[in-house]
Amino acid sequence: MRHSNSDRTMHDIFSPVVAPGGLPERILRGLQESRTTISKPIAFDVAASSSGISRVVPGTGAIVAPSARARTLAERAREELAEYLGGARSYFTVPVDIGRAAPFQREVLAAARTIPFGEVRSYRWIAARVGSPKAVRAVGTALGRNPVPILVPCHRVLRSDGSLGGYAFGLDLKARFLGLEHETFALVGAATTRIVCRHGCPHESRIEERNRVAFASVREARSLGYRPCRFCRPADS
Repeated sequence: MRHSNSDRTMHDIFSPVVAPGGLPERILRGLQESRTTISKPIAFDVAASSSGISRVVPGTGAIVAPSARARTLAERAREELAEYLGGARSYFTVPVDIGRAAPFQREVLAAARTIPFGEVRSYRWIAARVGSPKAVRAVGTALGRNPVPILVPCHRVLRSDGSLGGYAFGLDLKARFLGLEHETFALVGAATTRIVCRHGCPHESRIEERNRVAFASVREARSLGYRPCRFCRPADS
């Protein structure tokens, strides 16, 4: 079987850990002095309503916002996207507005949104999650029409054999986003307070470098006596 360069990239990234079902699972990440970032700047056009972000597409950095609140949300989304691409954020606080999506697509996107940073799931997993285990193709279509990629992380959904499948922004970016998440730590603990935050939490900025401890999961942090931050609320995956 021939594989594309992107599929080979995914094989190289995830091959160290393979789940019983054949789908790559979480890869533990350590705090590294040199972390992967998206080398070429990516500008996004962002549209927002007063309820949340309604559209994200690569563009020139334009904002479409009908109100002051919508503009504030759009500007916050651009800032958080830039931090994500720079390896400085593992989660998003900005809300999304997918109210115009069909009910099935909303369910699919909601399921995709539960996939933790640095982990992947299959299209079949999403289908089972929304109660339609045979609707794998329909799941792919719904994800392909995701109006807010990255914020709703459809790039974390792969085929059951571990290959990339599809992506609205192109497979090269899908591979780059997954590679970025593979090498960016998800959680940061403070050795002094024994509190663990999501990477990008405002409270993380208060942690001195010498007291920073990287974790791959809340469960791992708890096992060492750390407790979750009450602000960013990291949860066990």
